[in-house]
Amino acid sequence: MDYKTLYSKSIEEPELFWKEEAQKLAWSTYPEQILKQNENGYYSWFVDGKINMSRLALEENIKAGRGEQFALIYDSPVTEVVQKITYNQLLEKVSRFAGGLISLGLSKGDTAIIYMPMIPEAIVAMLACARIGVIHSVVFGGFAAPELAIRIDDAQPDVIISASYGVEINRQINYKPLIDEAIELTLYKPKNIIIFERPNHIDDLSADNVHTYNEMYQHQPVEPIEVPSTHPLYILYTSGTTSTPKGVVRDTGGYATALNSTMKYFYDLEPGDTILTASDIGWVVGHSYIVYAPLIYGVTTVIYEGKPIKTPDAGAFWRMVEEHKIKNVFTAPTAIRAIRKEDPEGKLFQKYDTSSLKRLFLAGERCDTSTYYWLKEISKLPVIDHWWQTESGWPMLGICAGVENIMPEPGAAGLPVFGYNIKIVDDEGQENDTREEGSIVIQLPLPPGCMTSLWRNEHRFIKGYFQQFPNHYLTGDGGFKDENGFVFITGRTDDIINVAGHRLSTATMEELVSSHPDITECAVVGIKDELKGQIPIGLIVTKENASKSEEEIEKDLIALLRKEIGGIACFKTSIIVSRLPKTRSGKILRKTLSQIADGTPFTIPSTIDDPTVLDELIHEFSRRNVGVAFAASSI
Repeated sequence: MDYKTLYSKSIEEPELFWKEEAQKLAWSTYPEQILKQNENGYYSWFVDGKINMSRLALEENIKAGRGEQFALIYDSPVTEVVQKITYNQLLEKVSRFAGGLISLGLSKGDTAIIYMPMIPEAIVAMLACARIGVIHSVVFGGFAAPELAIRIDDAQPDVIISASYGVEINRQINYKPLIDEAIELTLYKPKNIIIFERPNHIDDLSADNVHTYNEMYQHQPVEPIEVPSTHPLYILYTSGTTSTPKGVVRDTGGYATALNSTMKYFYDLEPGDTILTASDIGWVVGHSYIVYAPLIYGVTTVIYEGKPIKTPDAGAFWRMVEEHKIKNVFTAPTAIRAIRKEDPEGKLFQKYDTSSLKRLFLAGERCDTSTYYWLKEISKLPVIDHWWQTESGWPMLGICAGVENIMPEPGAAGLPVFGYNIKIVDDEGQENDTREEGSIVIQLPLPPGCMTSLWRNEHRFIKGYFQQFPNHYLTGDGGFKDENGFVFITGRTDDIINVAGHRLSTATMEELVSSHPDITECAVVGIKDELKGQIPIGLIVTKENASKSEEEIEKDLIALLRKEIGGIACFKTSIIVSRLPKTRSGKILRKTLSQIADGTPFTIPSTIDDPTVLDELIHEFSRRNVGVAFAASSI
């Protein structure tokens, strides 16, 4: 079957297409009702089916004879540890840990927050929750205590599962103090905490409600509990345009069906292959392609606790390819740009035997053509950029490598993936002509595996994603299609910026910046960065009696955002300006600010209150050498 045939069937006969894909999984109760529309006009898949994700990932592989195959390869250059865990061994850990959760009173429908570094025990916790129907919410270990606290209050977990510390190159981040600080900030107080004790930890674990992994592993193994296909597997928080996080809810059966289909059709993998997805389990890429998709498909997945560079060098990925016979590497363009900066001639790629490597997949942000061509040149392999979101859970644009060998279009995010009826529309919802930029929307029904709601906020779910264009999902991204159907992503249509593959809200940053006692008004916008794709900068208007200098305020703001959001915010620059560009109705022209810094041609908005403010801002950008338009290096 070629790409066009596969794609057309998925759009024209979605129920038949996904019924056949669902039949490839081991359901305890096979669904008879494939697709159902609810009163809000949204759709659910496989509503009468029953399934368990942990059983698919573990027992079904063992039944297929893969019990002694490695399920996980933990590669940690920061701790100098390589550990390999078979499917049999993983089942033992997961089933006992699940027994431990039951002993603490957890049951189907309860919630758990997992705040862990990239270690096997994080995956044990995820699968143990799934085994007994507990809804997990993994929080990225790089988030500071206030961000963790927000998620605790929203998810209201019965337990927080964590580890003694994470390691960032040569720096240890102790997690238990961050958890304690977060709980001090919350209204909701979790009943229990479980800590994986890493070597040489300094944690105080004496409290009655604090437990260890060793305690959990002493419990008797438990069998998986079959749950409805629509039962939430997890909540994953993503940046919103307000300070309230959006908890994307993922179902079980639809997600399993979609992920299973992508392993062959999209990533061209077979059971027994090995994949390195160099991301973090705190992000959707980690959920889908470090944990669930590889394990339900019988693929060995590498858990990498390290960086693309400096652990120890820019050859880290290629060293793992040689050692673990990796077939696919999936990472972000940011990682490749960092590798290129350290090893511009690709000598470290040539140092290792990478003959097992067949394809390189990039996602998380737009891949610039320079990075694409560099990676293709040093590897002599297909490089496939693709695009998707936390909300989708799996690729929406890309090249279905396991279906047909189609040459990617450099700079494009790819062709629509099976199941996604993607359109480019104008403000009235009418489809645009070829190469005419507009909003990217997807006609309903979305395929299985996409979000089913926002946690405890159905109103926001419908209003934010489906109200503007009825019967369509609003992606929040803009773009255009070329003559061959390839879709090019041009950027966000809201205030979310993409920093090294991390989606961060500038609205949240503005709230923090504006809290400084010397600042009366501010705007935080994303500007182009050679390494990270985008970074935030702050434009601030100070009070007349401000007591601090521009440099002093900048230092204060850097420290504040690092404390409240974490180092991933990459906030390093704030510029004092006399005023901000606004429309006559008082809206700040953030897009125009980004365009000035990026050197992107722009039309002065007809609604601007005073066009002369733009000349003032150009002067300020130039004074500080901020933005690619003013020849500054923001790396």
